[in-house]
Amino acid sequence: GITGATGAIYGIRLLEILRGYQEVETHLVVSAPGKRTIAEETDWAVGDVEALASVHYDNKDIGAAIASGSFRTGGMVIAPCSIKTAGAIAACYADSLVSRAADVTLKEGRPLILLVRETPLHAGHLRVMLALAEMGAVVLPPMPAFYNRPKALDDIVTHTIGRVLDRLHLPQTLVSEWKGTNRA
Repeated sequence: GITGATGAIYGIRLLEILRGYQEVETHLVVSAPGKRTIAEETDWAVGDVEALASVHYDNKDIGAAIASGSFRTGGMVIAPCSIKTAGAIAACYADSLVSRAADVTLKEGRPLILLVRETPLHAGHLRVMLALAEMGAVVLPPMPAFYNRPKALDDIVTHTIGRVLDRLHLPQTLVSEWKGTNRA
């Protein structure tokens, strides 16, 4: 899913990369604020982003396949994940397809990875993220890493997506395994 927090490029880049995995079928839901964020932050048309996915749904389509636990998936990623969406998931408030699919993912014990985008965080935000972690979600804020010496913004985005792929147990070469420092 792509929701209305800044960082739509994370969801777009994930979809681009997942197209290279023949065994992966992607199902996309973009919230109304997510569509606005795509338009404001990128040069992508929403329809072109949706076309990156194998299947895409309207966020109001509660009858979609991904709204049922009997529809088997390898997990779910919400990138970016707004605090509003995170709060809905933490409260089991499934009033949209994004929050319903996330709730189903958790109840079925599948990986739910949330790229929560908000800063600074107040105590309520932290409580929501703690509740999600306690429920089994992976809260993966897209924090830039600098030990890999990124040269461009895309390097930072791609590194985060590599971490997401690791959590989905998909083979990837975007992030190198840390081998330790050379202390010779």
